[in-house]
Amino acid sequence: MKSSSPPRKKLSKDFISESQSDETDAAYLTWMISYPSALNSFHVIRTYAKCKSVVLFLDYDGTLSPIVDNPDTAFMSTAMQAAVKKAAKCFPTAIISGRSRDKVYEFVRLSELYYAGSHGMDIAGPLRESESVGDHPDCIRTTDEQGKEVHLFQPASEFVPMINEVYKSLLDITKNITGVKVENNKFCVSIHYRNVDEKMWEEVGKHVFGLLKDFSRLRVTHGRKVLEVRPVIDWNKGKAVEFLLESLGLSHRDDVLPIYIGDDRTDEDAFKVLRECNRGFGILVSTVPKETNAFYSLRDPSEVQEFLKSLKPRATDGSPGSARRCKDSRPANASFEEQGERPYRDPRPALWSHCDRHQSEICYLDMNSGAENSIAFKFCQSEDKNSAEAMISKGRKTGKQCSC
Repeated sequence: MKSSSPPRKKLSKDFISESQSDETDAAYLTWMISYPSALNSFHVIRTYAKCKSVVLFLDYDGTLSPIVDNPDTAFMSTAMQAAVKKAAKCFPTAIISGRSRDKVYEFVRLSELYYAGSHGMDIAGPLRESESVGDHPDCIRTTDEQGKEVHLFQPASEFVPMINEVYKSLLDITKNITGVKVENNKFCVSIHYRNVDEKMWEEVGKHVFGLLKDFSRLRVTHGRKVLEVRPVIDWNKGKAVEFLLESLGLSHRDDVLPIYIGDDRTDEDAFKVLRECNRGFGILVSTVPKETNAFYSLRDPSEVQEFLKSLKPRATDGSPGSARRCKDSRPANASFEEQGERPYRDPRPALWSHCDRHQSEICYLDMNSGAENSIAFKFCQSEDKNSAEAMISKGRKTGKQCSC
């Protein structure tokens, strides 16, 4: 009997590991009350997007491709490439990455997209006769890798010599630290320390911050096991989103719904722009709870792929980014209130209880309906619907799951 039982030490270790795992899962589920899954909430997003022109903005690393040890091998899967290509044929789509624009294009190889590298400091956007775009001193008319005429916007072009100098210096001072990867992204330098022994992380930081003391016009930002040296200018991924919307002729329009999907701290600038302007929403890709300006969440690139595959276009008038026509032919900028429908001002519900086997829907509560603790629900066919509707009408929270 005694010999058949697991050792006490192992039992304790397994128990602690399981407890920690449960606590992590519980924390993530609690976090999802505020940032629900974009997949489980997809029909809410679809309702909100009705009669609007969807515009997609996508980060690359950690969003379209998994985070890998060697950043030079961060290729996205064939299935992901197909999903992105399909989405780009239906909606204006741009990739905004911290990588150099040329490198991102090498990874993606899709001519249907717009590309913005170096956190938006290197944008190849559509041609548009606009004073705020075409006449900008940092914007020139040129051709991209596919021979297509574009507006090339590079607000940090004067920093290139400085960035090259810092890149060479970083290569030299970190050459004896095993695992460091220094990457020149044209308008910024990335210092990857994912493969560095954790005991040496502080040493990497000392080298980077020590060097930057002599460069007052550069700053250091922190990503997912990467330090990035960037110019001190008022430009980020949020500004890049605004620039691209303007280039597409979609700024300041009520019938446009920008969606930004990203996983990194640098994506928060884009999430913030969409949230503060109340124009669209961000989707954070994360397996752990994080403070964010996004509205929704997805766990990993596989869920991003599923979300992209779920997007379907409505009929258009043929122009890029035009408002999708609706069956009732109502004006694209008409509000739901004007059409006698239920108002829906905030696209974020709080939580869906769901079952993969049963997908029946009862209703969802508007976050602005007046019930402070309103929760969105999705109940299975096996639930007591009268009881469920009663709970919903009172705005009560529940984590009730399907008993099947």
